[in-house]
Amino acid sequence: MPREPKGRGADWTEERGTSDEGRRGLEAARRRAGRTRPRVVVLDYGSGNLRSAERALARVGADVEVTADADAALACDGLVVPGVGAFAACMAGLRAVGGEKLIAQRLERSRPVLGICVGMQVLFAAGVEHGTWTEGCGAWPGTVERLDAAVLPHMGWNTVAAGPGSALFNGIPAGTRFYFVHSYALRAAAAAGLAAQGARISWTEHGERFAAAAEQGMLSAAQFHPEKSGDAGAALLANWLHTL
Repeated sequence: MPREPKGRGADWTEERGTSDEGRRGLEAARRRAGRTRPRVVVLDYGSGNLRSAERALARVGADVEVTADADAALACDGLVVPGVGAFAACMAGLRAVGGEKLIAQRLERSRPVLGICVGMQVLFAAGVEHGTWTEGCGAWPGTVERLDAAVLPHMGWNTVAAGPGSALFNGIPAGTRFYFVHSYALRAAAAAGLAAQGARISWTEHGERFAAAAEQGMLSAAQFHPEKSGDAGAALLANWLHTL
């Protein structure tokens, strides 16, 4: 099991991974999101950090339901697709509840979707793990692959270089750390198609450069775990709620 993330450095608060400046950004994001309580569904397809995602979203002002019900997933203001473990297993779980179709239908109707960790990875065209190719949801072009790094998994706190004009990272100071647990990602060389179609890509380095987050229209995703990233992750989730 991954170890529980812990913040580091003298200027970090007891709530993991956030400086005083980052906390102020969270408070501002909370005020922006606090004008309503948007209805959010965390899609339950048998994989993922469901309850921690539910608690993190409720913390920043969402009315959250964890369910696989298709009607609820289509009608809500925002759909969150979590995910942990293997790409192929997550895709099998998604297909079992019609999750890939729900994602496609929401995007066709211009309804927001947020992917988290493997929930980000499955949004791409495919994933390759242990030599096995698995078709993804295909909402974005690109293939998720194993990182070329001396130490895997990439587990712990790391900074993210936010893409220009990012809504997810609005008001979050440069150098803020988020919590990662993964060995696979959209590597920089595989991100050319995504960048070419106008997506905002935010980057992190671990052995090599990879997409830590992406945003395009109604579709947003983070490779790290905002629900495990203390106030920094809460600020990002509040920013997403503000877009709903």
